[in-house]
Amino acid sequence: MPFEWSLEQPAIYRSATHIVGFEFDGTACFRKGTKSGPNALRAVSDGIESYSPYLDADLEDVCFADLGNLPIDTAITEESKPEHIKAEFERASTAFNQLFENISLVDDDVKVMTIGGEHSISYAPIVRHLKEYPNMVLLHLDAHADLRDGYLGYHYSHASIIRRVTDHFTDANDLIQYGIRSGTKDEYEWMKTHGTIKQSRIEFLEAVAAIPADRPIYLTLDLDYFDPSFFPGTGTPEPGGEDFHSFVSLCKILRDKHFIGCDVVELSPEIDSTGNSDVFAAKVVRELLLCLQSRDQ
Repeated sequence: MPFEWSLEQPAIYRSATHIVGFEFDGTACFRKGTKSGPNALRAVSDGIESYSPYLDADLEDVCFADLGNLPIDTAITEESKPEHIKAEFERASTAFNQLFENISLVDDDVKVMTIGGEHSISYAPIVRHLKEYPNMVLLHLDAHADLRDGYLGYHYSHASIIRRVTDHFTDANDLIQYGIRSGTKDEYEWMKTHGTIKQSRIEFLEAVAAIPADRPIYLTLDLDYFDPSFFPGTGTPEPGGEDFHSFVSLCKILRDKHFIGCDVVELSPEIDSTGNSDVFAAKVVRELLLCLQSRDQ
């Protein structure tokens, strides 16, 4: 079932946003279940309003298409062989790149929102955007630093996604991280040395607001950024997180920036039997869809 209010014909359109699902949680090391995230938040989208009172904007006025999910074996379990898990991650990542291989994200004004899935799924979308937007700023909202150089035998682990994408950084790129409250000592030293971590909401929002209006911004949002008292449906919850209003504050800034793409990851529906986390995630997606289409580039 596609996200409510999306275009009836799933295709790639000029000057439109495109939702792509990546159903993968093969490297998740604590609690799995995020592979069910894309379809879960789609399923509840018909139960939320299209209008955002926060942004005074309506999805019925937005042009976006739901391209469905990338090809992958969703039967992967903890017992699956590592080579099988790796192969399925690579297959879906390759399919993502093939989906947009004849498209210029810049010239065709094509925007992409990838929904997961664990955080490792962000690798292909972020790298593709870096190639087309060489001076891109990466905003990273998360409870975890994700800067390990691989984890539990997986080079492209959910715990190393930010480390892997910074492998593709040049001096023209910047990383801004906020919400981080869990990581190794080495990860915290890296963030402090490189000046990437923001320690307060005000510091973070001021840093985003200071980005020049014409500089491209990509957001990678791990939903465990939110406090588990608000959002329990995630595999690796951490106390001390942010609330929905901090996210809305960011959206109000992004809508006037050169916001080029994003991913929303780590919804694990089965962990929250109330279904509240699914609705929460769907409303996060609604706000971001509105932000992506809020300014003519």
